[in-house]
Amino acid sequence: MKIEKPQPRAPIVTIFGDASTGKNSLATAMAKNPLVLRCEDGVHRQTKKLDMPDALPPCRNVDDVFAQLLWLLQEDHGYDSLIFDSASAADAMFTADVVEKGGKNGKPAASLATAYGGYGAGYGAVAAMHGRVRKAAGLLNDRKGMMVIFIVHADLETMKLPDVDDYQRYSLKLTSAKNANSIAHYVDNVDLVAHVRLTSALRGGDEERKKVISNGDREIVVHATSASVTKNGLGITEPLDFEEGTNPLAEYMATPAKKRAPKKKAEPQDDTGDADASDVDPADFVGEE
Repeated sequence: MKIEKPQPRAPIVTIFGDASTGKNSLATAMAKNPLVLRCEDGVHRQTKKLDMPDALPPCRNVDDVFAQLLWLLQEDHGYDSLIFDSASAADAMFTADVVEKGGKNGKPAASLATAYGGYGAGYGAVAAMHGRVRKAAGLLNDRKGMMVIFIVHADLETMKLPDVDDYQRYSLKLTSAKNANSIAHYVDNVDLVAHVRLTSALRGGDEERKKVISNGDREIVVHATSASVTKNGLGITEPLDFEEGTNPLAEYMATPAKKRAPKKKAEPQDDTGDADASDVDPADFVGEE
């Protein structure tokens, strides 16, 4: 058994927020030489202040997602970063796939709750798919030295704790259940979780109906707070101002050099949907390269 000090590596990051808050712009600004895996086509909405990153063909189904991850693992493509856009869109594909395949006698299930016999099995199948995505990201990070950025839509979840009243916090828009937590793959097992949001203020007197107003300015929350699933290990304790086209985290995050010299970029095939990825499982992501 060899004992050694851990070496610096590229970070794995989750960026979440509401629509049109600049998630893709932040991801592109943070990433070095990125490639986008498109479960949805949000990259074209990024700010024009940044160059448009290269992108794989849009994923049409679950098979496409895992075929493209496998391609990234197997090929010497030369990209330094992967932007996964988005885990929420992938979640919709995963849910549809589980419902389609989880019924009896070859028929679709009535709902995710009844898939594979019910009792949470359908939710567990969706969470397992997210686990496979996160496992592939970890291998890309470890074997290829790639930074991985997950983009996720924002949602609210209600916290029920034994010592305080129930309250809501900002979270990720993913399918989850008590014993099948898809969210954990993108929160517990990443280096930083960033919430991109509009700055806002309340307007109205004591006797008036108060309104939330915003001038369009944005900020990034990455520090631990009871109001959000955000986190970082960089010593950031306050929201950071965010102007589209910039990376407010640049001074805090230093991306180490890749483990191998970049090679000539391989051209991904545009017929990904025809790839035989139906039997891709975690075992496909742990074999020898």
